[in-house]
Amino acid sequence: MSASIMAGALYAASPADEAVDQPTPATATMDVEPEEVLDEYCSRCHNDFDLKANMSIEDLRSEDVHSGTNTELWEKILRQVGEGHMPPSSKPQPDPLVRASFVKWLGSSLDNYAAAHPDPGRATVRRLNRVEYANAVRDLLDLDVDFSRELPQDNSGFGFDNIADVLSVSPTLMERYVAVAGKVGRMATGLSSRRELVTSYQVPKDGSIRNSGVPAYNERASDLLPLGSRGGGAFEYYARYDGTYEISGWLNSNTNNETDRELDDRYSVRVPMKAGAHVVSMSFTRRTAPTETVQVLRNTTDYVPLPLDDPKMLDLAVWVDGKKAATIPVPSYRMHQRYSQQNFPRDVLQIDVAGPYDATGIADTPSRQRIFTCRPKRASQEEKCAKTILSSLARRAYRRPVTERDMGLLMKVYASEAAASDFEHGIEAAVEAILVSPHFLFLIEKDPAGAAPGSVHSLTDLELASRLSLFLWSSIPDEELLKTAETGRLKDPKVMDAQITRMLADPRADALTKNFAGQWLYLRNLDQQRPDIDVFPSFDTRLRQSMAAETEMFFAHVLQTNRPVLDFIAADYTFLNQRLADHYGIPGVKGTALRKVSLDPAWNRGGLLGQASILTVTSYGNHTSVVKRGKWVLENILAAPPPPPPADVPALKTEHDGQLLNAREQLEMHRKDPACASCHVKMDPLGFALENFDATGGWRTMDAGQPIDAGAVLPDGTQFSGIAGLRAILLDRKDEFARAFTERLMTYALARGVTATDMPQVRAIARDAAADDYRIQTIIRGIAASHAFTLRKTPDALGEPTSVADARIRR
Repeated sequence: MSASIMAGALYAASPADEAVDQPTPATATMDVEPEEVLDEYCSRCHNDFDLKANMSIEDLRSEDVHSGTNTELWEKILRQVGEGHMPPSSKPQPDPLVRASFVKWLGSSLDNYAAAHPDPGRATVRRLNRVEYANAVRDLLDLDVDFSRELPQDNSGFGFDNIADVLSVSPTLMERYVAVAGKVGRMATGLSSRRELVTSYQVPKDGSIRNSGVPAYNERASDLLPLGSRGGGAFEYYARYDGTYEISGWLNSNTNNETDRELDDRYSVRVPMKAGAHVVSMSFTRRTAPTETVQVLRNTTDYVPLPLDDPKMLDLAVWVDGKKAATIPVPSYRMHQRYSQQNFPRDVLQIDVAGPYDATGIADTPSRQRIFTCRPKRASQEEKCAKTILSSLARRAYRRPVTERDMGLLMKVYASEAAASDFEHGIEAAVEAILVSPHFLFLIEKDPAGAAPGSVHSLTDLELASRLSLFLWSSIPDEELLKTAETGRLKDPKVMDAQITRMLADPRADALTKNFAGQWLYLRNLDQQRPDIDVFPSFDTRLRQSMAAETEMFFAHVLQTNRPVLDFIAADYTFLNQRLADHYGIPGVKGTALRKVSLDPAWNRGGLLGQASILTVTSYGNHTSVVKRGKWVLENILAAPPPPPPADVPALKTEHDGQLLNAREQLEMHRKDPACASCHVKMDPLGFALENFDATGGWRTMDAGQPIDAGAVLPDGTQFSGIAGLRAILLDRKDEFARAFTERLMTYALARGVTATDMPQVRAIARDAAADDYRIQTIIRGIAASHAFTLRKTPDALGEPTSVADARIRR
């Protein structure tokens, strides 16, 4: 049987279709002993002497799968053999029926043992990461301010920054939490300083283009700006008091050095604002027939004539919460002592808000209403009111009923500050204490009294509520979820299902897009990409923002409308605005707002692999990377990352004998090294299929002066070409992708790496999703109902932290 025909037969008999993804009432049997199959087809490489892939099967016995022994090794065998990767196509192959029988026996045996012996994995104390902390503060105190940037960036593990094992605690970090808690407490209670402060917002813009200044945009620069606006910017600002605030805009001065801010280009106005969250913005009016063009010559007065006409006056609009607060007349250009670029329209480079001026009394903000649920009228009522306030806040913050000990500590802090100042300052001090308490900062899960090390038990409803809210919202439970858990009803499957439905419909579920998809798809890396403007002169900030927005809106749409996860491979729609559509060569899309667009197959778009954000973050600044793109597909679509490269791996040669080499020629030379070939044979075909996309995701047909060959051959001999062929390959492996996506999402949900003992649950969840047209919410519900999510194993490792105090000491 040829390799390609056999590969087709093997995919038809993969675990997704036969062994693992079909429920079996009992362990399957084999006509051939498993040891005989391993000995004949695997032992030549995977033995104690050769140790290919650092793996030996000499000690494996078929009885292992019935006793939970060597599970990790058996799971590796199941994946490699079931997906047709082993034995290698160059080695003798088992009969397809033998392979199918072996895979079915192994998959069902592992699944049945896992069902009878649930293992939720190692329990590690988990700290809220900085995003979760900021979201928890927002929801606890109704304070719409993002404090995450005031905390250090968290480490990542397994591709995510919420992994418990890497969220360490240090004295320096605790000092930052204390400082941030102080700022939060003062802002939430309205007791922050009345001293005038300046908050600056740098408008995202492109740098100097060929030393000719910072250009402006003749279009709406933000969705927060009014229709018909041009340039400018908008940002969220929190006013600490009712009062007057000075809003200033720093404009481009039309020189070739825009990094400095010159007072001649600063325009200000004072406007009243109420205490609380606002959107502050500045913009000009869009010109319907602009004559300005971006100057590309190196600007000196020898090449650029000075303007002769006087500047015209333009209206610079100042907006607060979408309403025009003021209009400032500014000249269309300013004559600089060096020169002036009259052909650049004026634009805002930076917005400052200073204040408050003439601050009045403390305003009754949403945060104060959330905190001060009672107001004592005399001193004798203050202690009782303080207990009411603090017990309510602590219950939400700690995600459980408060104890007498909890209240004793908080009331001690309150009483000390109240005695030195007053009632409200006492409450503010206690709020700070809540925000640095281990019960707020850490996800605390307790073992039943007398639980034996290594024993497994169910989480309480309250613990489950915390896990669920961190999974779906990256925040703490809201009042409804907390009450449901307190009544002991959350474990009811119907109640849990209703809560998940409600939570996914809530705007806070956007956290799955920002935090899960942002890391799974490497979207957070897009801001660090710096395409060479000499090679890609059309790449700019607007295009980068549109790239990210397309993928975020695409993921959010799949999530909110409960679309199949197969849309990530081959959707016939995406989200575009005019800037991105022009980049793709797609006609008929006008304006800056992104909207859903149906795709013609001739446009070569659709799914994640046709989106510029993915194609850009998997490229270098001046050229594509077959390796990075192939590795991305292996890691994120198939959950089969290649091993890390050797330390002394040589760089690709871009030319040979004075001739430029295209990507295929470079890698062909690279693969001549046997140490490199073993990995590249898996990655490179996937990357070659995407070579028609340049390093910013634009379509091309030539590279290094040669026509692009997007054809590829998989290790099993399967031939395909271009993105259409790659999509077909991935859709043929849709069950493999469903498992891969489940594995990535489960890693994020559990805040730990997925292990061999989790894989039976991954397969079961993916199997249920396949029966429901691979819908994404079915996967989410399956994870939330899994043993790994709903159970806890009592720590049994010597020295493993079992409490928050122990974790803090050891770390």
